[in-house]
Order: sequence, then structure tokens, then C-alpha cells
Amino acid sequence: MEDKVIYREESYKIVGACIAVHKELGMGFLEIIYKDALEIEFQRLGIPYVREQIFEVYYKGIKLNRTFKADFVVYDKIILEAKAASYIVEDHENQTLNYCACAKMKLGIVANFGTLSFQQKRVIL
Repeated sequence: MEDKVIYREESYKIVGACIAVHKELGMGFLEIIYKDALEIEFQRLGIPYVREQIFEVYYKGIKLNRTFKADFVVYDKIILEAKAASYIVEDHENQTLNYCACAKMKLGIVANFGTLSFQQKRVIL
């Protein structure tokens, strides 16, 4: 049987880093704290990433004046959006899907640090 999960190994490492951060810090901080800790964890594990990578947005082929910043682009092919919310909602998933479409990436991960147990949701374009 063919493995249908895209970027399985990379996703596993990313989620593992997120779990390590959540285990150390727990819930209750602002997103920026988790992002700072994730950056340290990615460096510690040798996971390649770009923090707050800027992407241009186009409408009918015309570049808009506004851009968006992905929280992290990991392994140069996965968007990671960090949240500190009560739970992952559809808006978080849709935002990440839009970011993936704009960045021409197939996979996004919503990582939620705002709950007692770490939550994550893979979104596939």
C-alpha cells in the first residue's frame, strides 16, 4: 500500500518540536512566546525554517499592496501557523489553506498551544 501522507517525516519532526515546546511551557502564553520557543527548538533539532516569511498576494494576476507573513515556513515546503487559542477553529484552517495556496505549498500545519493538551491540524491543499 502506497503511503498517502505527504511530508510524513518532516511533519512528525515539526509536531514533535511543537509538543516539546508545549510540554515545557504549558498553556497560557501569547502566541509570540510559543513562536520564540519554537525557533529555539527548531535550531536545537537542526530543522530548517524561515520565521515570518513574507509572501505577495495577487488578485487576478495583479499584485496587491498588502502581503502576508507565514509564522514559519519549515523545510522550505510546509507552512506552520502557531496559535494560542481555546481550540482550533475553521478560520485557522482556512487561513492556513489560503497561505498555502498563496505560497504554492501543499501542506500547512495549525499548531495550537492554548489548550491543556497540544493540538495540531494538518491542512492539505
